[in-house]
Amino acid sequence: MAVRPRRSVLYMPGSSARALEKAKSLPADALILDLEDAVAPEQKDAARALVAEAVAGGGYGRREIIIRINGLNTEWAAADIDAAARVAPDAVLVPKISTPGDIMKAARELREAGVPETTRLWAMMETPLAILNADGIARTAADPASRLSVLVMGVNDLARETRARVTKGRAGMVPWLATCVAAARAHGVEIVDGVYGEIGDIAGLRAECEQGRDMGMDGKTLIHPGQIEVCNEAFGPGADEIEWARKVIAAFESPENRGKGALSLDGKMIERLHADIARRTLAIAEALADTAG
Repeated sequence: MAVRPRRSVLYMPGSSARALEKAKSLPADALILDLEDAVAPEQKDAARALVAEAVAGGGYGRREIIIRINGLNTEWAAADIDAAARVAPDAVLVPKISTPGDIMKAARELREAGVPETTRLWAMMETPLAILNADGIARTAADPASRLSVLVMGVNDLARETRARVTKGRAGMVPWLATCVAAARAHGVEIVDGVYGEIGDIAGLRAECEQGRDMGMDGKTLIHPGQIEVCNEAFGPGADEIEWARKVIAAFESPENRGKGALSLDGKMIERLHADIARRTLAIAEALADTAG
């Protein structure tokens, strides 16, 4: 089972050469080099050049590199996509996706600009329409031409457009987050949670990471390097979880249990579905071990 850990997905401002260089040493699983929200209009061209140079230059190890372009309807999008075509990041993150048609339009523009097929498409889920159309958006992943591989929750934009308040526990957001998780899982797409804005509140960050993890998120987007460790810990399998996964797999693979659909292990009833979960846990652990090595 091949998986790519996305426990921590850190936004880095594309206009800061220092930040782009620092990112090479940070323990984040993925980096979003941002040309949109983090960059003022008068800095767009310079930021694009910096990001293209950084991606082309490499030095980011096994970190997944994503370029967040400006919205498809903006004056900067075409140049952003052309830059992505030249440097071939792992993915392009497209903001303000609201319909399945937006996914296919973005994919078409990537293709027409010559962006390599290996560059995947990530979609920001940050509008009311995106939530209402979550199933249709995720469903486009069935078409290889869509390139869609990851949904990214944009909680701040979603709060602004719905007038929902971002409170501790995110009560107003939970139904929308869960809807997107269900859509992602239904169509084989990964999903990462939105950012936590209170940089100094580590306890609050940990609680929100655990909430997203328990909801089914694959990881979380972050806005500060100081948030990486907590995020990696919350979304990465712990030693106890890894040990249990090995025991579950071993139990079902033992000759006396191979024909069984369910059995008792250490006082717990487990089914074949638990073996599937265990295999993914070990695949993530192995991927993380390879990265660390």
